[in-house]
Amino acid sequence: RASGAQCSLDQASLGALIDIPGGGFVKGANPLYPEEAPPEKVFVSPFRLQAHEVTNSQFTDFVSATGYVTEAERNGGSAQFMKSATPEDFLSWWKLDPASTWKTPQGSGSSLDGLALHPVIHVTLNDARAFAQWAGGRIPTEVEWEYAASLGLFDPDDPYSGIAGPDGEPRANIWTGLFPMIDTGRDGFAGTAPVGCFAASRTGAYDMIGNVWEWTDTPFSPATPMFTIKGGSYLCSENYCQRYRAAAREDLEADFSTAHV
Repeated sequence: RASGAQCSLDQASLGALIDIPGGGFVKGANPLYPEEAPPEKVFVSPFRLQAHEVTNSQFTDFVSATGYVTEAERNGGSAQFMKSATPEDFLSWWKLDPASTWKTPQGSGSSLDGLALHPVIHVTLNDARAFAQWAGGRIPTEVEWEYAASLGLFDPDDPYSGIAGPDGEPRANIWTGLFPMIDTGRDGFAGTAPVGCFAASRTGAYDMIGNVWEWTDTPFSPATPMFTIKGGSYLCSENYCQRYRAAAREDLEADFSTAHV
């Protein structure tokens, strides 16, 4: 792993697709939270997966080619994570910021300068679907995503092997420190990291664990209108959100966006 701003994939590797072979696996293996259970054996057909999260440069190309306007731009902004004076109050960590969009990721006055190879954020599932269709693909299902992440684990028997190696070396961009107050940046980053700064998984995919949550095209449960996001983010920590595992899942409205998805 390279450090800090020096690391990322080279331009020639951007947009590369990897082949995920068909096979069986246990979805929801080693569940930690109730929504991950029960474990079940499922079989998955082969598919191709982009080797990294969609970058700001890729999304810029999409918008330039199509004139697409994201839902955050049309509908009043996106959810921004905030350092809070009352960290015990969950609601104080977030605010709906009218100025936060994919091209102004930190809100008013911010830009994509220096962030071309960072993952695009503040995109809804609807935005992601539009990008995928333009790119000639689609959004993976939850089962496909989890299968690819599970197949790529450095140690198939250790669900946490996606975030750290045997000697503690970081393998993903997560929150290191006491969430939500102190992020030490021990893994090299506080906030998003450029794609490809950590070792590729055994499938050749980068950053499936950590960095930002990733959309799937699968409803979270029959009882909610939400869709499933996978992989955890730079806001997942040992003391609060241990969702930096292949089996972990969260829900989000298809027309809502945040700074960590």
